[in-house]
Amino acid sequence: MKMLKMTVISILLASPIFAQAGQANVKWHDFNDYRDVRPSNETKGSFHKRIASSYEKHFSKLAEQLPDGYTFNIEISELDLAGDRIGGMNEIRVIKDIYPPRIEFNYSVTTSNGQTIKQANDVKLKDLGFMDRIKMGRDESFYYEKRLVTDWFEKELIPSLSLN
Repeated sequence: MKMLKMTVISILLASPIFAQAGQANVKWHDFNDYRDVRPSNETKGSFHKRIASSYEKHFSKLAEQLPDGYTFNIEISELDLAGDRIGGMNEIRVIKDIYPPRIEFNYSVTTSNGQTIKQANDVKLKDLGFMDRIKMGRDESFYYEKRLVTDWFEKELIPSLSLN
């Protein structure tokens, strides 16, 4: 019985519905040089690690839309989180439409054999109407910034790739 379970699991993992899709590689610059990634009530180091981890997971999730063996390489050159910090010792981040999210990056999409099929430098994204759209899904960290990148990825990058 145990052997049967292992065989079924092996077959399921090898099936196309469980196939590994594309992956993402993220390169960061010095967080102290970015426009606005300063923490409110958190140490700089832990806040920067949380940003990096959150974005890297998000980019990996987006890269799953790419074919197996493809890699989405991204280098974040500028980051400005939605909102701005206010207050003295107990700062908080206030989200207002006058403080839109912005991100600048270079990217490439490569195949499993290393062939670059798409690349661009100095991509600049900002969403001046980020508060005018309905907020979908659960409330998560860096929601507006992730939505900005997701919209670009799904509406600009994916359609521009010749995946047929």
